Amino acid sequence: MPDRVMFVQLKTGHDIDQGPAWISVVRFNRTWKSARWHGKTLRRASGMFDANFFDVETDEEYWLSGPHRDRRDTRYSNVQPTLDDEARGAYEAFLRGEVLPGREHG
Repeated sequence: MPDRVMFVQLKTGHDIDQGPAWISVVRFNRTWKSARWHGKTLRRASGMFDANFFDVETDEEYWLSGPHRDRRDTRYSNVQPTLDDEARGAYEAFLRGEVLPGREHG
């Protein structure tokens, strides 16, 4: 399964872009339609208002996307994500201008 450093934000129960957020390593399946993150199984779905994945056990909705080098990962707030230790080295290198692992070709 491909591992990617991602921006993850909980959408359920929060105003737009106000939920807690993380910079984390997310493990995607080979089709990119499901992911493992923080012990949760997330499934990709379309048609949700402000999310692109949901937790298959709790139905909580999440937004997953690649992190932005300018750290402006949310559109309408300045919620600062928690940086998971597993993602720290790659993310800090990314902020210095390096390419994120697995994204060498886009």
